[in-house]
Amino acid sequence: MSVTVRVPAKVNVQLSVGAARPDGFHDLANVFLAVGLYDEVTVTEADGLTVTCSGPDAAQVPLDRTNLAARAALALAERHGREADVHLHIAKDIPVAGGMAGGSADGAGALLACDALWGTNASREELLDICAELGSDVPFSLVGGAALGTGRGEKLRPLEVGGAFHWVFAVADGGLSTPAVYGEFDRLNEGVQVPEPAVSEDLLAALAKGDAHALAAALSNDLQPAALSLRPSLADTLATGRAAGALAALVSGSGPTTAFLVRDSGTAEKVAQALTASGTCRTARVAVSPAPGATVACRSGARARRWQ
Repeated sequence: MSVTVRVPAKVNVQLSVGAARPDGFHDLANVFLAVGLYDEVTVTEADGLTVTCSGPDAAQVPLDRTNLAARAALALAERHGREADVHLHIAKDIPVAGGMAGGSADGAGALLACDALWGTNASREELLDICAELGSDVPFSLVGGAALGTGRGEKLRPLEVGGAFHWVFAVADGGLSTPAVYGEFDRLNEGVQVPEPAVSEDLLAALAKGDAHALAAALSNDLQPAALSLRPSLADTLATGRAAGALAALVSGSGPTTAFLVRDSGTAEKVAQALTASGTCRTARVAVSPAPGATVACRSGARARRWQ
């Protein structure tokens, strides 16, 4: 028997970063928005734990037990006193190491898929607890929609979204290490009093109204200077998208994917074509938000289990 889970990418419409904590993490005010680019994770009964991957950049995905999908299966199995005897196949469509939580999505997807396959019937609270152990972005990958993440991003508060937002994502060549970007953030802010992270009320109001122009005016990412410092060429990508008609542009999370908020689907296609033709990125993808969280459907026809 096997189970397949579909799980979305994310964009951070606000990423407010505090100073480094003694444990090395940073307090955040992180406004997540799930977008309609998806990975699919399929788990199948097997004699042991194995991982395979297909799709764009699959060669960059680790296939050992460091993979978040494998770690999720192991964590759930340990809690329920069983072996993680599954084959995990990840069909990638979210950029790898691109600041869109592709690895976190795979972890959340594998967790939900194993719960369905094994019939562990884990509660929402248990699944979210395991997600938080796996990584700061994993809980949001499970729930999707829109949420404010505090702490290191794992403490979620659902947010109201009043309409659809249209995006273009420019995928860069190669990835950026999230720890390296945070390290550069710390270096750039050495000797500076970093303010406590706080959510923008204007941004929350724009989301609630579904107002793209107001959201464009409120977008922010405190990691963007660090990402640009490590990858200066991203500035050309951002400028190209703005010139092509985007309402706003920013680095997605820790990058190097760049995100462009646009007026409508027609503008999205125009901006994507301009970015692709410019040579400032490898490819450009169009997507709409918000998107549902991880959804699992058994091949036997069991009802989908969706976390929102």
